Amino acid sequence: MNASHPADQLTIEVRCRLSFAGTPAGFTLDLNETWPGRGVTALFGPSGCGKTTTLRTVAGLHRAPFAHVAVHGQVWQGDAPVTWVLPHQRALGYVFQQPSLFAHLSVRGNVEFGMQRVPAAQRRVALDQAVELLGIGGLMDRRPDKLSGGEAQRVAMARALAASPRLLLLDEPLAALDAARKAEVLPWLEHLHRELDIPVLYVSHAIDEVARLADHLVLMDAGRVLASGPAADILTRPQLPLAHGDSAGALLEGVVHSQDAAFHLTRVSLPANPQGAPLELGGASALAPGTRVRLRVQARDVSLCLSPPQGSSILNILPTQVLAVHDDGPGLVMVTLALGHTRLLARITAKSAQQLGLQIGLNVMAQIKGVAVLK
Repeated sequence: MNASHPADQLTIEVRCRLSFAGTPAGFTLDLNETWPGRGVTALFGPSGCGKTTTLRTVAGLHRAPFAHVAVHGQVWQGDAPVTWVLPHQRALGYVFQQPSLFAHLSVRGNVEFGMQRVPAAQRRVALDQAVELLGIGGLMDRRPDKLSGGEAQRVAMARALAASPRLLLLDEPLAALDAARKAEVLPWLEHLHRELDIPVLYVSHAIDEVARLADHLVLMDAGRVLASGPAADILTRPQLPLAHGDSAGALLEGVVHSQDAAFHLTRVSLPANPQGAPLELGGASALAPGTRVRLRVQARDVSLCLSPPQGSSILNILPTQVLAVHDDGPGLVMVTLALGHTRLLARITAKSAQQLGLQIGLNVMAQIKGVAVLK
């Protein structure tokens, strides 16, 4: 990304009211948003909530009257004065659910096509860089019909990067892939996130993808934004639907502290809880000390007790404080917990909550039965 843009201009602004009278419910997309111009901003919500329409509006594929779209201070659409940048002139890359590669071109030809959109003097991503970032060096002479689904999607991403975009739009790029192909592509998406300073708008209705990739989360429903903020906050905010149900969980940022070779455990310190002991995790022994990791703790994997238990098989037992208690289905409650300056969730029975006397401000021990290392 061009480093000449002032920090206060590193934003993505979308303001529009776009109606589709022909839809059964008369769908309207109504946005007035400013999102970070760095990292991955995920648009999340059920099918039909307006995620893809938002991306198409940013790309100029839907022209909304009186809309405003600006990236890093450059207006792509506006009405004061009237501005309209044609879709092919917008400095963006767009990757759809289907790779949509040109069948008559090789992988090299597809990626080079992306480069042709940008004059040589304005290119910020070299062909070799795009190829290396997506790991497609061994595929360059193949035709699209000789690629797996995961390979084809990586080529589509390389083609989008070759256009040296100031913004990358990914519209459910994993939706058409099976579990094995998703597992193949996700690490490459993370690699892009780490290596490139290009902001990404990522559309998904899969919470596991969002938890793994998103820095900023935009929760949408029926054409409107319910909430927008750091992913860890939106996933655990008790008044929002993502903090309820069996799939609810918290995100924690950690740093690998050390390895316990004897028991094949990795110790991870939590900056959000600097006084606490490191978490001990299995299955992450390849991570070197100092490596930053993102962890997901499912609410169903957290139990509570009033004092440190004796003789427990659970390794990770953390002191926390109750922030909120909400009903979460028949006989269940969701407990929001403060862990340093971040939050955990615990989904327990209503009977257990009553027996523990849970109330706001109560200090409890959170017993974490499982932790997933996302990246």
